[in-house]
Amino acid sequence: MGLPALEHWRARDLLAILPTAAAVRALEPNLDLVARLDAFALIVTAPGDEPGVDFVSRFFAPAKGVPEDPATGSSHCTLTPFWAERLGRTQLAAHQISARGGRLSCTDRGDRVTIAGQAVLYLEGTIEV
Repeated sequence: MGLPALEHWRARDLLAILPTAAAVRALEPNLDLVARLDAFALIVTAPGDEPGVDFVSRFFAPAKGVPEDPATGSSHCTLTPFWAERLGRTQLAAHQISARGGRLSCTDRGDRVTIAGQAVLYLEGTIEV
């Protein structure tokens, strides 16, 4: 990543904890190296630095054709229980700080995570099986 992480964790994805949201924003990972990681993706996170934001994150999956995803539900299924335990709360506000970005309301329900936010319809279609 070009800078040291405070901690590393592994679920389906690798999770790197940075000290500040500013460090997450400034991150310019070597996507060729990220693509070689033995994981689906790399999630980078830190405590939030904006009012009403508990944590920030970015999501990189270049080996899967996604250099950086703008707003990632699956990563928040990992991030929500992680931050809920650390912050001692089950209801959290998240900001994925990609170029497009996404603000999510996340709830740790024990065996599930509920994620809510605003979305924009960009595609409609029909699939026939």
